[in-house]
Amino acid sequence: MPIDTIQAIGALLIGGVFVFAGIEHFLKFKAMRDYMASRKFPAPTLMLAAGSALEIVAGLMLARGIAVPFAAGALVLFTLAANFMLLRFWASEEPERQVLRNAFLINLAVIGGLLLAGAG
Repeated sequence: MPIDTIQAIGALLIGGVFVFAGIEHFLKFKAMRDYMASRKFPAPTLMLAAGSALEIVAGLMLARGIAVPFAAGALVLFTLAANFMLLRFWASEEPERQVLRNAFLINLAVIGGLLLAGAG
């Protein structure tokens, strides 16, 4: 399979994950907002709406191959911010610490995939 086909499939998959997550955040907006507020996230309503919209738009751009470096870069910044603001495993106790640490590490792998997609 040609490398550009493989890259397009990878971008479709990773972009699709962000689109799905962004839509799900809007569908479960109140619960997500309340969770963010409980984690002392600043302006949770505004940040959730803006972050979810960014996930959908940049995810669609990545999946469709539109301005891929920009879309991937936006999703890298979003994922880094979410990681450090919401998945603060170092401030949690077990067993929550392990769950948050695993999600944090998975997001680092996603960032790696986004960097590869954006550089392709």
